[in-house]
Amino acid sequence: MAIGVLALLGFQLVDSAFIARLGTAPLAAQSFTFPLSFLVIGIQVGMGIAIAALISRTLGARETARARRLGSLVLLVGTATIALLVLLLWAIQTPVFGLLGADGATRTLIRHYWGPQLLAAWLGAVLYFGYSLFRAHGDTWLPGKMMVITSLLNLVLDPLLIFGLGPWEGLGLPGAAWATSIAFATGLLLVGRRLSGMDWLAVEGLAGELKRSLVPFAGIAGPAMISQLMPPLAAMLAISVVASLGEAQVAAWGLASRLETLSLMVVLAMTMSLPPWLGRCYGAGDWEQIHRLMRLALRVVVVWQLSLGVLMALASPWLALVLSGNPEVRDDLATLIRFLLPSYAALGVCMIVVSAGNALGWPLRAMLMSGARLFVFYLPCLWVGARLGELTGLAMGAAIGNLLAGLAAWQVLRRILASPRRQPSSAS
Repeated sequence: MAIGVLALLGFQLVDSAFIARLGTAPLAAQSFTFPLSFLVIGIQVGMGIAIAALISRTLGARETARARRLGSLVLLVGTATIALLVLLLWAIQTPVFGLLGADGATRTLIRHYWGPQLLAAWLGAVLYFGYSLFRAHGDTWLPGKMMVITSLLNLVLDPLLIFGLGPWEGLGLPGAAWATSIAFATGLLLVGRRLSGMDWLAVEGLAGELKRSLVPFAGIAGPAMISQLMPPLAAMLAISVVASLGEAQVAAWGLASRLETLSLMVVLAMTMSLPPWLGRCYGAGDWEQIHRLMRLALRVVVVWQLSLGVLMALASPWLALVLSGNPEVRDDLATLIRFLLPSYAALGVCMIVVSAGNALGWPLRAMLMSGARLFVFYLPCLWVGARLGELTGLAMGAAIGNLLAGLAAWQVLRRILASPRRQPSSAS
């Protein structure tokens, strides 16, 4: 999963790097779309968490027939839900991007990019639901392999569709979205073909299973989706703060956001692969194994993320040079890297705790922890830093917010694991 996440997030960074070659304005336009793109991702990840948790617990309890019915239901419901969401985001694009601070020229650039980007978001969400089904059944190899395949395909298509080749003129900014759409569509065809050969889906008894599983699914998916929707909302508020500093700062922040997700590849891989394992242990009542898994996960996150963050902070001038040709954007990006990347060790701790909470039947605690991370620690510190020291202060404030959130999450987890080993309710 780490290899797959690296490939998937790598191609998103490649998108931004290619778009940066078009100029600051297209890069800023893409950066304004990140919060709404994260909104779609938040919904799909929240549903994916519920998929993995419910199916893995069901398999742990040896209820394979029910697991097949759940697999069919979540694919159908998830596909329809994301389709409605992307249609809504297309309809409200003008007022939303205006509120985020995009001027008229930037909104014109966004309008041509937003349609194919929403198509890519829908295809990527359906593909993610397929990945979640494989992960729930203990297969992380196929999702990881498919992430690599789609990333490589996107890497090949990006320069062709953005810049063109020979007499064929490129599409510019929309070309990046069309490249992603084609890559995801190809991945969806391959995953669907593989899934058709598995005995993981059912066509009978779906109505009865929907009535039986709707409440427990909502009990996990609801708080999980709210948890996942908080980062896009926080990203909207954060980019509105950054937009007050200037267009170059928005472009630098967009590149830093891409680099953030790439640097968190191991943490993201663990948030995908750890919950199904924890869910099976939960279903079997094996709390000793749960404790061992969590201790190991936290050690890996802190050591890996802190080492990587310090290394990337030291290499920030060279990283910024590779990612941007604009001197002003490059200098701002280097500043963001130096302060933010080491703080992701604490952010990783918070992400692992939230992910484990959803898998172990504490969705409300996980949701509250997500909310506290963003709205109690991260955003206030970011805003105060921007007021006191512009971009440098903003970067320092965001890093301090991540550190405080990680410490708070660690304290919450210590109390949870020290409590008596009982089965918590799905709404606790």
